[in-house]
Amino acid sequence: MATENQSDTFDVGGELTVHRLGFGAMRLTGEDIIGPPEDEDEARDVLRRADELGVDIVDTADSYGPGVSERLIGEALDTDRDDLVVATKAGLLRNTDGDWKPHGDPDYIRNAVLASLDRLGTDQIDLYQFHRPDPDTPFEDSVQTFAELKDDGLVNHVGLSNVSVEQLETARDIVDIATVQNEYNVGNRESEDVLEACEEYGIGFIPWFPLGAGDLGEKEEAVADVAESHDATEYQIALAWLLHHSDVVLPIPGTSSIDHLEENVAASAIDLSADEVARLTE
Repeated sequence: MATENQSDTFDVGGELTVHRLGFGAMRLTGEDIIGPPEDEDEARDVLRRADELGVDIVDTADSYGPGVSERLIGEALDTDRDDLVVATKAGLLRNTDGDWKPHGDPDYIRNAVLASLDRLGTDQIDLYQFHRPDPDTPFEDSVQTFAELKDDGLVNHVGLSNVSVEQLETARDIVDIATVQNEYNVGNRESEDVLEACEEYGIGFIPWFPLGAGDLGEKEEAVADVAESHDATEYQIALAWLLHHSDVVLPIPGTSSIDHLEENVAASAIDLSADEVARLTE
């Protein structure tokens, strides 16, 4: 990790201090995020290496596998440690056809949290996120269920994912929101208004697809130029930009490779100039 300064860490929910560059565990599954990975030992080694490198927030979901990513995290890490934040999600189903289906029914969420607790090997989930609003279930009913899980002590903090500013405001009237996780990267700023709301409220903003799956759109040339000047990869610069862009941003790049993991973590030590940040931002 980079030398600590004010912007290297963020307090999730105002109390859980983490380094801002985390790890996304979606890829620790089989092909198309279905079933187990080819080498489960290697997947657990990646998680342990992330821990050794100082990564102290790990993000997953019950739909990754389904259940596989959570189980591997529970096997590889001490999820009850005070210095490790494990974030997971409920509300999005993954079937064997590869489809993602929102499912925010309160009874389903109440059952889902119990299964996640069991797989993760813990009595309380540090950060439990509503994975995606369900058009067939009133948004307020789903969020109220997360609030009740927090009241019951099964969940420490509540987060949202794939939401608009309006939905964030609605949820904040029901329960304290610690984080929002939306798609966002140097080439995709469609959630800029949500990020700005998070900055206003001191809410962590977790960008999924932080590297845009390699597609950085019209920013690709600028990213390549900055990468060359830093003797870094384009992926590293894309991550460094996220860290420089806002103090509430918590990137969670995912990988199933230790080498790639180490490369991602090294991005937190890249110091972009104000001109470089501006060029990548404008």
